[in-house]
Amino acid sequence: MSETILDVQGLSCPLPVLKANKVLRGLPSGARLTVFATDPASVSDFAAFCRETGHALVSQAAEAGGVYRFVIRKREEAAPAAKS
Repeated sequence: MSETILDVQGLSCPLPVLKANKVLRGLPSGARLTVFATDPASVSDFAAFCRETGHALVSQAAEAGGVYRFVIRKREEAAPAAKS
């Protein structure tokens, strides 16, 4: 499965999470989104976002230059109910 990259460096809360949510809506279930952010609040924001939405926060890391990297796997969508 391909990986999508979102660079939100320089943006402050809540924009990194809002932009990530918009990208995730366009991805298929199970797809991975890697986000690069510089807002320190992103660490707690992305953890809360994933917890509340059911997406998986696969990893997070602090990188050089004050950049945070988050890897998010989009939640599996429920299968549509069968029509009878």
